[in-house]
Amino acid sequence: MIISAIVAVAKNNVIGKNGEIPWYLPADLRFFKQTTLNHHVIMGRRSFDSIGRPLPKRTNVVITRDPFFVGTGCIVAHSVEEALHIARNNGETEAFIIGGGEIYAQSMPYWDRLYLTRVDAAIEG
Repeated sequence: MIISAIVAVAKNNVIGKNGEIPWYLPADLRFFKQTTLNHHVIMGRRSFDSIGRPLPKRTNVVITRDPFFVGTGCIVAHSVEEALHIARNNGETEAFIIGGGEIYAQSMPYWDRLYLTRVDAAIEG
């Protein structure tokens, strides 16, 4: 299984602000959707909460430390390793790490690919 991270980053390395993506780039959103469709997307609980719903036509795996967290429409994992194990056991060919910052940092040693969008702006985050 290929493990990929997909992220958009501002000039000053900001990826979000107050739990939101601080820019609107339709082409990047289309790329994200097209690239991750029909794959496992692995994210932290705060990212899942900020999206507000499971991403359609993808297997959503949410990493949380909360042993009582139950997310609607997602699979719950308690570590990056567990999330990757779930994807691998489900026959995934390419799993996508989609954020947030803590999940990117914890998963970086496992990355085979990075899909990076550079945002031509400096954003306060």
